Amino acid sequence: MKKAIFIISTLALFLFVQQTTAQKSKDIVDIAASVDDFSTLVTAVKAADLVGALKGEGPFTVFAPVNSGFAKIDSKTLNSLLEPANKEKLSAILTYHVVSGNLMATDVVNALKKGKGKVELTTLNGGKLTAMNRNGGIYLKDANGNYSKIAKTDVVASNGVIHVIEDVVMPN
Repeated sequence: MKKAIFIISTLALFLFVQQTTAQKSKDIVDIAASVDDFSTLVTAVKAADLVGALKGEGPFTVFAPVNSGFAKIDSKTLNSLLEPANKEKLSAILTYHVVSGNLMATDVVNALKKGKGKVELTTLNGGKLTAMNRNGGIYLKDANGNYSKIAKTDVVASNGVIHVIEDVVMPN
């Protein structure tokens, strides 16, 4: 019995390492494009002409909203943002989801401990996001006072890390 548990544990660890290694060879855009729940995000990144930037060397920390987060935005507003005329505004929103550097979950947790439950992050568009402990989880608070829960952390890419969030955060 112990031998069977050891073999299963070893196999599970091997598969996890293989998956992690495979992800590390992909950049942020490649990983996002491979996840169905990021299809709206990928469409927006393409519309804002940010693919090249997010395929860059980095490192970047991306707080990536899932499709259900984008679905909370009025469809007329979202469709308008995806139009070429609003490329600059869409780019400002998307770069508000990106922080320079490789900010892993442990880094956020340690910063929250030092900051008494809050830490301010400067985004690539120059705006501020506040990470905070709230309702038993870690949330981002945007410039408008809205919250988005960090649902999954530390999806490691070759040029940074992705943290999955439940809502789109908005700059002023």
